[in-house]
Amino acid sequence: MTGLMDKLCLKPGVLYGDDVLNLFKYARNTGFALPAINVTSSSTIIASLEAARDARAPVILQVSQGGAAFFAGKGVSNENQKASIAGAIAAAHFIRSIAPVYGVPVVLHTDHCAKKLLPWLDGMMDADEAFFKEHGIPLFSSHMIDLSEESVEYNIETTAKYLARASAWKQWIEMEIGITGGEEDGVNNEDVDNNSLYTQPEDIWKIYQTLSPISPYFSIAAGFGNVHGVYQPGNVKLQPDLLAKHQAFVANKLGSTEPKPVFLVFHGGSGSSVEEFQKAIGHGVVKVNLDTDLQWAYLVGIRDYVTKNIEYLNSQVGNPTGPNKPNKKFYDPRVWVREGEKTMSSRVKQAFEDFKAVNSL
Repeated sequence: MTGLMDKLCLKPGVLYGDDVLNLFKYARNTGFALPAINVTSSSTIIASLEAARDARAPVILQVSQGGAAFFAGKGVSNENQKASIAGAIAAAHFIRSIAPVYGVPVVLHTDHCAKKLLPWLDGMMDADEAFFKEHGIPLFSSHMIDLSEESVEYNIETTAKYLARASAWKQWIEMEIGITGGEEDGVNNEDVDNNSLYTQPEDIWKIYQTLSPISPYFSIAAGFGNVHGVYQPGNVKLQPDLLAKHQAFVANKLGSTEPKPVFLVFHGGSGSSVEEFQKAIGHGVVKVNLDTDLQWAYLVGIRDYVTKNIEYLNSQVGNPTGPNKPNKKFYDPRVWVREGEKTMSSRVKQAFEDFKAVNSL
């Protein structure tokens, strides 16, 4: 069966411009979504790419402001977002160079950028502009601007300015309307009013009406009760059917025969049920963010390795097989880091299955 790479004439590696747009259109029309994996190191990048290769599916790799700073090194000052800008750029170059080896299409994205973090986005877009002048493509496929805590007017107006800049090099912009609850990477919305977690159709239309004349390269993370992190069952009240109302409202305003005119994004995906994922995907979600579940998955492999081999990890020499036996093959980072990659990769593969993306290539 012919897959999306042949149908869309895609090559392995990072995608840009119309290739990103066509990929999201294909996902929306076919009924699957791409997992968006928060990566913080070369190791988590490799784990994600392995899963995509084995699932034969496209993937979104994204760095947050904190993850980018970690990529640069925790010993580097992040004054004026210096480390976060440098780390994001370094991650982008690494992903660009290694992704083709895995034979899968990759959307290279940056995650939540709140108002106070806009200098980080400015720095990355400066790098995009410089890269575009030299190579004809930006460095990143897409960026996310998250002004959901600000007024709707400021959110839309500011997003429009960034989309106008990005449109010069056909770069995708994701924006958020309606707050995602919980806490992630230093952004804490645990105490917000529950009503703020649910976006209204009128706001979606206002965004679409403002952004679509500027560029077709945008998506909306609409709140439908989403919460970052993992919580006990019943504590998070997702209402994915609200997304169908958003689509119908916009389609009606447009007089469109396309039933799902808006590219939607699912934030706070960790801990959600497969039924919730698939309902949302059926309503036009093309991207689902995953972070917390994958942090846990990465730890599990390393934790279990250390627990199982603890008698070989208490000293460099000496273990149950003899007092002079070396333990190097047990404490070599390539051994125990690899265990984390394997369990994380396995969890990412599960996401491809949950999001109906397996064998889409």
